[in-house]
Amino acid sequence: MLSQADGQALCRYARAAIAAALGGQPAVPPQGPAFQYDAACFVTLYRGDELHGCIGSLEAHRPLLEDVADNAVSAALRDPRNTPLSLGDEQALRVEVSLLSPLSRLPVHSRAEAIAALRPGIDGVVLRYQGRRGTFLPQVWAELPTPAEFWQQLLRKAGLPADFDRPELHVYRYTVEKWIEEPCRP
Repeated sequence: MLSQADGQALCRYARAAIAAALGGQPAVPPQGPAFQYDAACFVTLYRGDELHGCIGSLEAHRPLLEDVADNAVSAALRDPRNTPLSLGDEQALRVEVSLLSPLSRLPVHSRAEAIAALRPGIDGVVLRYQGRRGTFLPQVWAELPTPAEFWQQLLRKAGLPADFDRPELHVYRYTVEKWIEEPCRP
């Protein structure tokens, strides 16, 4: 687990990586043993109350600082939901870094079992079925508070019908540690 100060350092680094990608100074990564391991994270960016972008990794496959920087730049510049940014615009973004726990497969074989296994407000969930995949971070529970609604929308995100119910569907859960850095300017 990272400390609050370490998490805030990751948020600042994410913002600096975005600025560097927009032509600013190179981002200087935070130092220390807390950052010296492979990890999976998501970086979520907001312009005011509007989602600008959210990109991440579901499983640890590279060093934490590399994952944060790459996901921050992708969320800022490559997420299809975002609008173009210029150098300086990154200062007006709210930056969230969510560090994921390892995925844990749920032993469920039906829609009803899956919905019953969900822990609202705690679980991030990944669905996998024949090359299709979708995930919601635990933060999505704020918008979709009932397990049935959360499940239905996650199926849609994975490109599956909302009433999909096949035992071959693989369901995983994870938790997150999340840190937020508010905009540096409005």
